[in-house]
Amino acid sequence: MIWARAFLIWLVLALPATAQGAGPSVLVIDSERLFFETAYGQRLTEELAEQAAALQAENDQIVATLTEEERSLTLRRPQMTPEDFRVEADAFDAKVQEVRRARDAKNVELQLANAAARGQFEERVQDIIVAVMIERGASVVLEQRNVLLSVRGVNITETVIARIDSTLGDGQP
Repeated sequence: MIWARAFLIWLVLALPATAQGAGPSVLVIDSERLFFETAYGQRLTEELAEQAAALQAENDQIVATLTEEERSLTLRRPQMTPEDFRVEADAFDAKVQEVRRARDAKNVELQLANAAARGQFEERVQDIIVAVMIERGASVVLEQRNVLLSVRGVNITETVIARIDSTLGDGQP
């Protein structure tokens, strides 16, 4: 246990010296920060949030309409025959099920749009990440979430965020 701790301390102390010399062969990046802190990622996030808010407003309106229809059916029930009520109740039930299917489909569309926007972002910024990697003489870039321990100098997130903003701006043509 003491040897392992001593080795870890040596490794942490040795890494900065190695990093200052020829440059680290492994770099680290936080892709979540790239997406949420660049102008491009922020624009995409805002657009997706607007789409989600519009869908939620549409859902709220549909729920209000269906609630009113259900209330109307409930109020009219005492004046209806059981058969007439059953027909209208079944029709209302079928309508609710169809609306639910349509809403689920729109939610899936929104999720797919989100994934597509994220994929497009990652594809467009990849060349920038590669350029920084080459400039630093590295052969690997790891995702921050997969790194247990590293020295601060191997994290290129700030550099890449600045480069994305200066190169791509908000990502619009």
